[in-house]
Amino acid sequence: MNSIPSFLKRYFWDVDISNVDKYTHSYFIIERILEFGDIKSVKWMKDNFDLDEIKQVILSSKNLSKKSSNFWQIILNLEKDKIYCFRKLSPKKQKLIWKY
Repeated sequence: MNSIPSFLKRYFWDVDISNVDKYTHSYFIIERILEFGDIKSVKWMKDNFDLDEIKQVILSSKNLSKKSSNFWQIILNLEKDKIYCFRKLSPKKQKLIWKY
């Protein structure tokens, strides 16, 4: 198993870090580092993952905040309208469960 370094453990508070595989869980790892990472963790991410893979996570993630997405959009020169969290989603009316 290709485990991640122990200094990244603080970004994975909700999972057992020994079960996180660098290749199998790459999307999850990149997403967490983009959202919560510091300079050291971002450097590790850039050294271990392809830039296209990192960009794809930014474009498609439903878990990145608008603040983080905007930051990475500027840093990596991505088109803002292609980033998931900035797209206008169709307003579907939800069924009322209880009308009172």
